[in-house]
Amino acid sequence: MTCAELYTALVGVFSLTKISHLEQENNIIPYLKEHIHSGHLSRLYVRKMILPKQYRCVHSSSCQCTKGHLSEDVIFLVFQHLNWHPQLIATLSCACKWFDDLAKRVLWKEFCRTRAPKMMLDLQSSGSHSVDGNWRALGKLLIFCSGCKRGGLFNNVQVPGHFVHKTRFSRTSGKSFLMPQCINDVLYVSDPCEHLDQGEDGDLGFLRGIFKSFASSNVRRMLINRGAQLHETEVCPYCKAKLWSMLQANMIPQSASCRLGSYEDSIEYYVCLNGHLLGVCTLVPLSDSEGV
Repeated sequence: MTCAELYTALVGVFSLTKISHLEQENNIIPYLKEHIHSGHLSRLYVRKMILPKQYRCVHSSSCQCTKGHLSEDVIFLVFQHLNWHPQLIATLSCACKWFDDLAKRVLWKEFCRTRAPKMMLDLQSSGSHSVDGNWRALGKLLIFCSGCKRGGLFNNVQVPGHFVHKTRFSRTSGKSFLMPQCINDVLYVSDPCEHLDQGEDGDLGFLRGIFKSFASSNVRRMLINRGAQLHETEVCPYCKAKLWSMLQANMIPQSASCRLGSYEDSIEYYVCLNGHLLGVCTLVPLSDSEGV
């Protein structure tokens, strides 16, 4: 699908001529708000689109989407009405470089702020207008359990990645995953995503998390001082950065297994250069009385 086709689908219910005319008169925002409140915007055809990634489009003069392009404010309003739907943001990103840049800079940021407002305020409280590893990577971390492929980070564990409808990230729980020397660092960790009855592996729990200001954290400093080696082949599934093994660096405290409800010797997690954390553990099965 071309940029022109996406453009037509994006405005869907609106007249392109009317859009251009209203933009020139600076009346586009009231017009869109009127249609949003009336419910007409739900007819947007973009809901049905699946696009291949357009790697070669550089938004040049020959790119059709440069002609009468909708402003960022208009696109912002459209996606605000769609509640920053992640699938639609990803669809828009595939159209061309300009849309991809807009999604990474604005739309994914708003998605993160909507899904985890308190966490986002804390992550940005140091004065940064961005986050480590970019907003798209963080958005993916919020809603996607990466699982693991056989022969990957966690040896023979094979669980397919999947989207998670709702996940709680906790700063308090994050303290349980830090060594005493690093207790002042800020780490948000999810509840374990449970994958039960995985054969010989038992009941598995996958966790994910993010450090605040990882570049200046005690964890990063400690990893470097201990000469921790980056994984030779595997990278972070969220931002593609290299990974450190916290197990190899002997930086997994006993409190981590207590927090997860897992066997002490079965927990392993990695942290990437951008501060994204991912790990796996074998959960202690509930007894019959506990499961009631």
